[in-house]
Amino acid sequence: MYRKKRLEKRYVVIIILIIIMIVFSIFAFGIRDGRNLSIFEKAMKDSGLFIEKIVSAPIDFVANKMKESKEKKDIYKKYKDMKQKYEKTKLLEARYKEVNKELEELEDTLKINSSLSKNSYLNATVVNRDIGYWYNTITINKGSKNGIEKDMAVITSKGLIGKITNVSNFNSTVKLLTNEDINNKISVKIEIGNHYVYGILTGYDSSTNCFQIEGISENTEIPTESMVTTTGMGDIFPSGVLIGRVKRVSTDNFDLARTVEIEPYVNFDDINYVTVLKREQS
Repeated sequence: MYRKKRLEKRYVVIIILIIIMIVFSIFAFGIRDGRNLSIFEKAMKDSGLFIEKIVSAPIDFVANKMKESKEKKDIYKKYKDMKQKYEKTKLLEARYKEVNKELEELEDTLKINSSLSKNSYLNATVVNRDIGYWYNTITINKGSKNGIEKDMAVITSKGLIGKITNVSNFNSTVKLLTNEDINNKISVKIEIGNHYVYGILTGYDSSTNCFQIEGISENTEIPTESMVTTTGMGDIFPSGVLIGRVKRVSTDNFDLARTVEIEPYVNFDDINYVTVLKREQS
């Protein structure tokens, strides 16, 4: 009850002030500008302007605050719109890079195809890769219905990646050269000037990203950056398919057995498109 009476008194005071302001304003504007004002008129006019400022100050303050609030909301909305556009731009940029990369891979695949006879290859796309066995196998979208057979060699634009091990009607499994299988041995040759040094690719070390070649019979110095290709022996991998280049050569304590580390041309972490090399029909 007390609070209600207090509010009523406050409203009465505000109404009185407004009425006084209106009266003084009318009186001030009613005075003609062409004559000298008396002391009383000057006092009334100054008082009217003073009261007008006092009453209008809260109103101006509230109006300014409302204007600032609206401007802040507009700025925040523009910020959100710009942020969304920026995020969309980043997504489009990432997609552009991915599409551009895919186009480059397809162009490289077409370059390989131009050097192969029409019936000797089949292009395929990687459709699955087990994260737990990342360096062991991949699955491609072509199978026996497309003419794929077990033990066919599989390459990319950069070189040899493995061979077909399992075939279904519409999919096939590719066993990668980086597989941990100790029986995954391939006959290879290292190009040194005008002749070759032969050896056996025996495994892959994921910590160094290198293949190991052992069984080198010739006691010939092997320069780094020498190119390594398949020999064609074994009736699986054709001769001359790129594998990598020599990164370093090491020997045992007796300087007899040599191990050559080969850095692959293929990035085995990023394989999307492959080419399956078909066997020549006898």
